[in-house]
Amino acid sequence: MQRRKFIWGTSGSMMVLGLALSGCTTTSPTSASGQQMDKRHTIDAGVDSTLTRLYATANGSRELVRKAHGVLIFPSVMDAGFVVGGQYGEGSLRVANQTVGYYSTVTGSVGWQIGAQSRAIVLLFMTQESLNRFRSADGWSAGGDASVAVLKIGANGNVDTTTASSQVNAFVLTNSGLMAGVSLEGTKITRIKAL
Repeated sequence: MQRRKFIWGTSGSMMVLGLALSGCTTTSPTSASGQQMDKRHTIDAGVDSTLTRLYATANGSRELVRKAHGVLIFPSVMDAGFVVGGQYGEGSLRVANQTVGYYSTVTGSVGWQIGAQSRAIVLLFMTQESLNRFRSADGWSAGGDASVAVLKIGANGNVDTTTASSQVNAFVLTNSGLMAGVSLEGTKITRIKAL
């Protein structure tokens, strides 16, 4: 009698254990792809919002964006530091108004600084050659791989077209508007392959 109880108990235990383990899995492929989809939607919503804000802030920016062969938008680049600082953000590259890839940007800095701020960066690839170089690079840096002209608003309230003559132009936006006198030199941009 004891033997039968042990066998039934063991096989019953095995069956319960098997059922329990079948319900325990790590992140399923469906869940991971759902998280990636959510992240892409979040980035794209931020990109749309940033472009809307840019068009409202800088007269003539919509025309420049239309002329660009590719537009790389980072809706929220966090800049934080205490003596040593850095910035990080994620965004998307659009070609012909379609998202063709997701990218991250990283910059490090040393010098007197304290606090944190967020800004949006919009890079305009004005020639097909500059866009091709960017897309074929394993990692791309402003100033190293291409010079980037940061655009500003002229006295007439429109984008200063005298500074918009580079192969790669950029707008830098804060909550208070367009930033002037900022440099993007050393900004490193890498494709996010997981997205």
